[in-house]
Amino acid sequence: MPLNYDKLMATEVVDLPLSYDDSGAILYALSVGMGLDPLDLKELPYVYEQGKIFKTVPTFATVLVPDMFPPGLGWDFSQVLHSEQRMQLHRPLPPKADLLINKRISDVFDWGPRKGALFLFEAEGRLASDDTVLFTLGCTVMARGDGGFGGPNGKGPRPHRAPRRDPDLSCDLSTREDQALLFRLTGDRNPLHADPREAAKAGFDRPILHGMCSYGIACRAILKSICDYDYTLIESFDARFTSPVVPGDVITTDMWQDGNVVSFRCTVKDRDTIVLRNGKCILAS
Repeated sequence: MPLNYDKLMATEVVDLPLSYDDSGAILYALSVGMGLDPLDLKELPYVYEQGKIFKTVPTFATVLVPDMFPPGLGWDFSQVLHSEQRMQLHRPLPPKADLLINKRISDVFDWGPRKGALFLFEAEGRLASDDTVLFTLGCTVMARGDGGFGGPNGKGPRPHRAPRRDPDLSCDLSTREDQALLFRLTGDRNPLHADPREAAKAGFDRPILHGMCSYGIACRAILKSICDYDYTLIESFDARFTSPVVPGDVITTDMWQDGNVVSFRCTVKDRDTIVLRNGKCILAS
């Protein structure tokens, strides 16, 4: 059955209650590699709640919205590909909070039977205590099996371009063999990231790492290399997913800093593969 454009555009969730605490924040930090060296006192505040200052990884916000793009939209979910992620923090994430979540489909574009459909999703998290906005999220999703439903043609947000010069900084961060098994506990239980048999069906030799984990690792690289682990400096974080990471890979994040704009790109050098591109991080002025 083809997608129903009017029904999709009317799909919206308002004031969904959600709570998190420091356990969720610590789990996320561990799942993107924080605390790998237990003697690293700069990463310890992200994974240990007993210090004077507890810190939250900014991209933790991206796993706080359940079912950002739910399976029951009438699409072929097996052909869905998360291609871009955008995040804006209106204030640093507190160690714990009670939230109200709004989420909706902001656009659906028909690229035809051969190319599929392009979905744009938006979400907003507000503090339940005073209704102030804490974060907004956006993501672009390709539904490769659902084009030709008669919807409008169009494009998603224009991708950010990195400067045409050598990177100003580079940061190598290793991933663990079991990294995907840990990251899936933050919400994405797709068996592609855990079950070797499901990975083989998709053409992979082994389960692959979540793109959102690579995204969080890129944030960790910028925290480490540019922000001196000051989590309050990161205000927005956007990137495009291009290739999967295999748990155990070393991710190299190249960075270009121009004022408060950090452009970034992530590669796995051993396979000469770009895994994230068009990255743009805005730092607090």
